[in-house]
Amino acid sequence: MAEIRWEEKIEKALSLGAFRAAVIGADAVVTDAAFRDICASNRCGLYGKCWMCPPDIGEIDEVMATLQTYTRVLVYQKVYPLDDSFDMEGIRDAKKDFTKLIQSVKKAYPDPSMLHLGAGGCGLCRVCAKRDDLPCRHPDRAVASLEGYGINVSALAASAGMKYVNGQNTVTYFGAVFF
Repeated sequence: MAEIRWEEKIEKALSLGAFRAAVIGADAVVTDAAFRDICASNRCGLYGKCWMCPPDIGEIDEVMATLQTYTRVLVYQKVYPLDDSFDMEGIRDAKKDFTKLIQSVKKAYPDPSMLHLGAGGCGLCRVCAKRDDLPCRHPDRAVASLEGYGINVSALAASAGMKYVNGQNTVTYFGAVFF
C-alpha cells in the first residue's frame, strides 16, 4: 500500500483556495449530541428541509459513530471579510464561495470511502429537492454539515491549530475530509 503524504493533502487544499489547512487524527475530533440540538432549533430554516441536514442524515449516535471509523481528518478553513457584523449579503456570498471550495476539495478527493463535511447546510442547490419531496439532485456531490454530525467546530479549529473567530467583521467557514 502506498504511503499517504499528508503534507500534499494540506498543500492541495491551500492551492484550491483554503486560507488554512491541517491534518489531524480523527481521535482529536470532539463530538457532542448537543450540537444536533442546535440544528433542531432550526435557526437556519433547513432542519427537515434539506437532505444533507438533520434529521435526514441519520440518528446522531449513528453519525458520530461513523466518524470513529476514520483515522485522519483534513481540516480546512476560509476567512471572508464583511462590511460589518450585519452584512447578511456578505455572509450569503461567502457561503456560496465556500460551497464552491468544498466541491473543489471533493473533486480532488472523490473516493466514496472518504467523508466530506462542510459548513451549515449543503448549499449546492438553490432550493433542496427535499422541499418538493423529491430525491437529492446531486447525491454524489452533496455534503452534510459538521454540526449535523455532532462536531464541535470550535474545538475542531483548535485541534487543527486554527482560529474559530478571525477578527471583527469576518466570517469563517470550515470543511473536513475524513480519511
